[in-house]
Amino acid sequence: MPATIVETNPTPFNRVEIDPVTLEVIENALRNARIEMDATLVRTAMSPGIREQGDAFPLIADHTGKMIVGQFGSFIGGFLKSFDGTLEEGDMIFLSDPYSCEGAISHSNDWLVLLPVFKDGRLLAYTAMFGHQSDIGGKVVGSMPINARSIFEEGVRIPPVKIWKKGEYNADLMKLVMHQTRKPDWCQADLNALIASCRVAARRVAEIAERFGDDVYVSATQELLARNHRAMKQLLGQAVSEEPVSFEDYICDDGMGYGPYKIKCTMRREGEKVVLDFDGTDPQSSASINFYLNENMFKMFFGIYMIMVFDPQILFNDGFYDLIEVRIPEGSLLKPKFPAALSGRTHALGRIFDILGGLLGQKTPEFLNAAGFSSSPHLFYSGNDTRPGKGNQWFQLFQIGFGGIPGRPMGDGPDGHSLWPGFTNVPNEFLERYFPMMIEGYETEPDSGGAGLHRGGNGIRMSYRFLAEGTISIHDDRWFVPPWGVNGGDPGKRARKILEKADGTQIIVGNKVEDVEVEAGDILHFITWGGGGWGDPLERDPALVAKEITQGLVTVEGARAYGVVITADGSIDMAGTTALRDSMRTQRGPTTVFNFGPGIEALRAGCEAETGLPAPIQPTWPHLEAAE
Repeated sequence: MPATIVETNPTPFNRVEIDPVTLEVIENALRNARIEMDATLVRTAMSPGIREQGDAFPLIADHTGKMIVGQFGSFIGGFLKSFDGTLEEGDMIFLSDPYSCEGAISHSNDWLVLLPVFKDGRLLAYTAMFGHQSDIGGKVVGSMPINARSIFEEGVRIPPVKIWKKGEYNADLMKLVMHQTRKPDWCQADLNALIASCRVAARRVAEIAERFGDDVYVSATQELLARNHRAMKQLLGQAVSEEPVSFEDYICDDGMGYGPYKIKCTMRREGEKVVLDFDGTDPQSSASINFYLNENMFKMFFGIYMIMVFDPQILFNDGFYDLIEVRIPEGSLLKPKFPAALSGRTHALGRIFDILGGLLGQKTPEFLNAAGFSSSPHLFYSGNDTRPGKGNQWFQLFQIGFGGIPGRPMGDGPDGHSLWPGFTNVPNEFLERYFPMMIEGYETEPDSGGAGLHRGGNGIRMSYRFLAEGTISIHDDRWFVPPWGVNGGDPGKRARKILEKADGTQIIVGNKVEDVEVEAGDILHFITWGGGGWGDPLERDPALVAKEITQGLVTVEGARAYGVVITADGSIDMAGTTALRDSMRTQRGPTTVFNFGPGIEALRAGCEAETGLPAPIQPTWPHLEAAE
């Protein structure tokens, strides 16, 4: 049964005409309320993932549950359809189980708070916020076990429950939930921050409606949705062809030795509607890299990508959803069947954006970005702080690293940056203040960005010296299948991780590893992938290449990928550069739209020599074989 909305004043809203000035004022007031949600969150949360990095996503929706402002699209429709209960004034919903909300949150670490906003007895709006909790219990620190075989191994699962019911706080429920986590202080503070953010936005919505009138406010939200629909309808008609276009990319491995896993999407336009079909995507994994992709969330990803590439002035909201149809096969990597593990879904989530770029750019290569979103590198470090004066106190760190942004039509990709909206790095000073570690190095990795007319952004080399023994876990990707280049650009370099022992011995560790023991004095060199290059590298200005050598972004040897020859004194050998470029053009031949680098089998053959790691084995799906 769908949710029942209990209104003490069921009088419907009246649609009224909105003048452009009023619409503009209300739109910007809602934008500001969404920003205030973020500000409230980061000033209230405790975990570094939310407080320092901003790993949380706000939403303000209309009275039907459609997002008006936010980041990741509205999940409220799916929630209302599956929630068997009432929603009334004074209620607030709390949940974390992806299977209970059609994947609107995609793993159990994301805690979501949903607040129905009532005014004068009528449902006026919804506000919501979800954020990643650093630990929710389960078999490993951080609650994201690589080798999980089901979601039951990944910590506490919270179905939709009322954390507030008719204005009364459910304290017993919170005691039960916080009893499951290794960091109840962080989790309680972060949850309070989510709640406070929703309440701030609810107050702002009520103030706007009080100022302009309820009917004017609701009519304005509907016009904002309609305006988005009109703009996206025109944009889709121009940018998406009726002829099918397909693209595929790969998750390198599942952390259990199997890979790569294919994600394939085919796009076409049928009249006014764009169809995005993931038929051909590999079946779900028996490990935790599955990504339960909510259809509405993917529509928002698609819409944001379209808007940012073609017309950034469009306010993205849920207004265009009926123009998109998303088809995801049941039992696939992107729609796994319960109780499949989901905690490592970040790699597929990141790869979705690379696939969108590959799809949308084929008709208009001049707008095409290279690959480089690719993943969201995670580092976990935990143990007891045995340093003098620390009292053997338990600590645990969850941190998200950054990679190289792809080369783009308008210029180079930024070095060591995040494509997540609004994400920032954890300051090194924060890490050294609160955790037993020193940051020995934090710098871009030269030559890791793919060569091109516009260079792919370099990845980052973060060197962590551990000051207390403990365990580390690493979640990263793009170590086997490189980020591809476009329009003649080269692929970016692949990720790698090196553990340097106190005696100087270096050990290559995997990019998806669990519970690696470290000792005081060990250094982890955490090196992320670079973005793919854009355009012919032989067309790049040699003076710019020489400048980047002095900046430490490109090496003298790396300059040869651009056909640039550097003399012993650091100047450009123009005659040598001209000759080298002519030779490289002759040997290479014409450029192609996509440069994927070596094929999968060639990557397998050379994997261990290049990376120090064995190549992943072709995936198998025993659960499918058993079903047959």
